[in-house]
Amino acid sequence: MPLINNIKVQDVRFPTSLELDGSDAVNVDPDYSAAYLMVTADNGEVGHGLVFSCGRGNEVIAKAIESYGQLLAGRELDDLLSDLGAASKLLVHDSQMRWLGPEKGVSHMAAGAVINALWDMAARRAGKPLWRYLADLPPEKIVDAIDFTHISDALTPQEALEILQGGQRGKEERIRSLEEDGYPAYTTSPGWLGYTDEKVVRLSKEAVDNGFDLIKLKVGGDIDSDRRRLKIVREAVGENVKVAIDANQRWDVPDAIEWLQQLSEFNPWWIEEATSTDDVLGHATIRKAVSPMKVATGEAVHNRIIFKQLLQAEAIDVLQIDSTRVAGVNENLANLLLAKKFGIPVCPHAGGVGLCELVQHFSFFDYAAVSGSLENRYIEYVDHLHEHFAEPVVIRNARYQAPKKPGIGAEMHADSRTRWSFPEGSGWQEVAGQAAVTFN
Repeated sequence: MPLINNIKVQDVRFPTSLELDGSDAVNVDPDYSAAYLMVTADNGEVGHGLVFSCGRGNEVIAKAIESYGQLLAGRELDDLLSDLGAASKLLVHDSQMRWLGPEKGVSHMAAGAVINALWDMAARRAGKPLWRYLADLPPEKIVDAIDFTHISDALTPQEALEILQGGQRGKEERIRSLEEDGYPAYTTSPGWLGYTDEKVVRLSKEAVDNGFDLIKLKVGGDIDSDRRRLKIVREAVGENVKVAIDANQRWDVPDAIEWLQQLSEFNPWWIEEATSTDDVLGHATIRKAVSPMKVATGEAVHNRIIFKQLLQAEAIDVLQIDSTRVAGVNENLANLLLAKKFGIPVCPHAGGVGLCELVQHFSFFDYAAVSGSLENRYIEYVDHLHEHFAEPVVIRNARYQAPKKPGIGAEMHADSRTRWSFPEGSGWQEVAGQAAVTFN
């Protein structure tokens, strides 16, 4: 039987701060980065995973991934892939590493990278993209993969099984629809806070011309600037295009309510991360105060437990999962089922490095086998860095096209990983040289 014999982790970063791509009220100068993982077995099978970050600290996540990877060394691959629920618990509930969380922050994301690499191996072994691999699994296998610890008061294994069994009805027809027409996307590419007004307007018009009926702008830096930007975007795209806004947790609860009341005249479709994603009751308070504006959050939510509480407290209208913030595929399966149980649409967070490539699989699976609905559902799209991946996302008519290659979508080209390895890669050496010339 094949054994896990190598865990390779790389610190890969891209200098997106040079053009302020990805900039918002909190992350003012991000360098989109990936702590990148390859798990290899002695029979040559390989699994890929990653965690997204904004630059500094990426090396900390990489070290944590290495530590979790040691738990797999020498283990039989077939045993791990035959019970990915047990494999997940082996990592997430490790008696020593969980002290660093538990189930939150760097340690949780690092565990998720390793778990995702195992799912990548399983999907590759089956010759299927992750979304189709999940859709083809028996409902019982999906339930077995989920850790119901601390969420059974909101979702029991029996309820999850019943949801998934119900999702079997019409599944093949929905799969054909996904393969033919794809899944709706919205775009944040026009809305970075560091962009000039001219660039925001130009990119907003281009997005609408390309078929997007929902775009998102970053807010929270300055109220006068936010009002100006929303006004000119509304004038550029009209009232029939949905415009969401995102504060990236910038405000305290009273500030959020006051700020949003001043922006309400521009009819934002949702406010995303109006306050700390740990503040469940704060989200609920904001939601009551700003209705009918929708409240969305999730990209920085630690785990399924916080998602459970947000849903129980009726604190959100839109649940936004992220493919690398929680502990991998297993936990996001729980999040999808929680959302279905509470009747809340899932609109995943994407962008960054590889997040579009990874998270699309969850929405495709959700429509195929869980929610069975596209109503008010979108996957975020940001047009950055896709060329570095073995299967970059394809957007056609403002819709994600179904990924086809086996795996979870995390595989990055070896040349890209080498060139942008931090700090020794040739790309970073060139950036350092240009900065020295500019400084001199």
